[in-house]
Amino acid sequence: MTESTTSRHIQISTIKDRSLFPNLRAALTVAALLAATIGARAQAAPSAPDASAQTAASQAAASPPAATQTAATQAAAAPAKPGIALSNKKAPKVHKQKKDEKVVLSKDTRQEDKKAKKVNPIEVQDAKLPDKALYDKAEDAVKHGRYDVARLDLQTLLNTYPDSQYMMRAKLGVADSWFKEGGTAALTQAEQEYTDFITFFPNSPEAAEAQMRIGDIYFRQMDKPDRDYSNTTHAEATYRQMLQQFPDSTLVPQAKQRLREVQETLASREADIAAFYASHSNWSAVIARYQTVVDTYPLYSHMDDVLVGLGDAYEAEATITRSMKAPPGASKAQLEMFEAGKARLLKIYDDQAYAAYSKVVLEHSAAAHVEDARDRLVGMGLPIPTPTPDQVAASAALENSRGQYTLSNRVEFFVLHKADTVPAATLGDPPLEDAKPTLAPDVLRKSVSDYYAAMLPAANPPRTSAGAAPLVPSEPDSAATAPPPTAAAPLALQDVPAAGADAGSGSSAVLTSMPEASPAPTSGGTAMGIEIVQPSSGSPAPLATAPASPPVFPGSESPAPASVAPAQSEPASNSAHPNPNDNMGGIQPAGTTHAAITAPIEKPAAAPDAINEAVPGSQPPAQIAPASGKNPKPAFDKANDSSSKHKKKKGLAKLNPF
Repeated sequence: MTESTTSRHIQISTIKDRSLFPNLRAALTVAALLAATIGARAQAAPSAPDASAQTAASQAAASPPAATQTAATQAAAAPAKPGIALSNKKAPKVHKQKKDEKVVLSKDTRQEDKKAKKVNPIEVQDAKLPDKALYDKAEDAVKHGRYDVARLDLQTLLNTYPDSQYMMRAKLGVADSWFKEGGTAALTQAEQEYTDFITFFPNSPEAAEAQMRIGDIYFRQMDKPDRDYSNTTHAEATYRQMLQQFPDSTLVPQAKQRLREVQETLASREADIAAFYASHSNWSAVIARYQTVVDTYPLYSHMDDVLVGLGDAYEAEATITRSMKAPPGASKAQLEMFEAGKARLLKIYDDQAYAAYSKVVLEHSAAAHVEDARDRLVGMGLPIPTPTPDQVAASAALENSRGQYTLSNRVEFFVLHKADTVPAATLGDPPLEDAKPTLAPDVLRKSVSDYYAAMLPAANPPRTSAGAAPLVPSEPDSAATAPPPTAAAPLALQDVPAAGADAGSGSSAVLTSMPEASPAPTSGGTAMGIEIVQPSSGSPAPLATAPASPPVFPGSESPAPASVAPAQSEPASNSAHPNPNDNMGGIQPAGTTHAAITAPIEKPAAAPDAINEAVPGSQPPAQIAPASGKNPKPAFDKANDSSSKHKKKKGLAKLNPF
């Protein structure tokens, strides 16, 4: 029963299909064309391809046979669109490069590429090498702030691979890790590492970078101008050394800019000190400080203020000069001389002030305080100079190159203790050597000399050396007529009398010299002169002799008697008027002429023999051992010891005073 019902249903559906599509092949053809059209649309809208296909199929199934045939005819007559694919994947487009578009490297370019590969061998080395792996690991640790790990890896590389091509970079990397870590101790260690790197690799390109980093270490530690400036001076010296030792480095522009900023800070310090002295009317110190800034730091941002302050200091000196009055009771001639001297002194100060104001107008015409300088020149009644176009352009370029303040800069300088380097110039070469500083004592001495030159132009007292006095001869008559001493000829050895020849006769010291002869050629050795002392027959007896018999002291042997001539007293004239021909130049020896003979040193007396008063075989009673052979026990103290075991008392028993 069930099978018959099913077969009938199939037959009915087959009959219906045949009635709708009399030609099955035409229906399949129409379905294929519709499916191709739907697939082309699916490439434009891939989100819902199945839904559109089902809709189209249902519409085709519901359309009548005539409409289906018409659609099939139109689809067959329409030309096929190129580039339509049945799949959803796009075919990759291959762009063929034309011959005209190809870039052909020249021979020089290829050579430069080869040189670059030779200069930087790290880029062409295998990354699997152990030293390269350690170096890359250390670099990654530095990037992530693990500086101690990076230094450990780099030190391992240096110790394990001493001949590695990364040794120089590893040593520089150790210094860079300390520098990036920051802090006083780390920066000190970084400076030492950079110095060692320059010592070991002075000719490498990285030596300039190491020298630059040393300057940056001091630059980061710079304080305000009114604080300690030792780091500032160290930074200036380091940057100057870098520019002098490595003039061809690529870091030269950066080093010059840092040097300008450092010198901006030093110039601000000098200007602030000068302003302080100006508030205390110490004009010599003001002139010294401002003149030092003008000579040493020509790129200072407030140079116009410095020059105006320098001119004001000279005008203050001129004001003091104008207030000077002549002494009371001076005559008319003295008053005229005083006024003339004051006018000369005023001209000196006015000329110096005019030079300072004129320099502002000529060389700093684009500065902010140039009008102040012009007003002062007008007040002095002097002409205002006109700058040339080149001077105007140079001043404008210098002022335009300076930085401008922002809100963040002002907050940073207000909160942090940092030097203000924003207005530093970015043009011009900073001086690599300091000019001679102007000192306040020198300015004061010059002011005094200008005063005397202006007030007393005719007075020119001769300057003599201190303590110099003319020599007064002891005998004016003989000294005036005495001829000047002549240079004696070289002395030589003469005949010396034999021993014992006329020894007992009196003799005196006679200087024997050779007659003048031609000078001998100079040799490389040293020459010596010899004075020969020989007796003369006609000379008087000696001035003093030894006594006939020396004194005899107890314990000494009596000396043998000797026959000598009696002593004569020295003439008094020798002490008052020394003999100029004496070889000592008239200088008498120290001490007395006749020294008394002292007693001989006595032999010390013999020490007494040591006497032992102890009787042999006897001992003190305390050292006698007891008869029993046992030491007696110490006496019992009831105050401190307990009564049972005779031990020290403990607890409250120790506090019992009874």
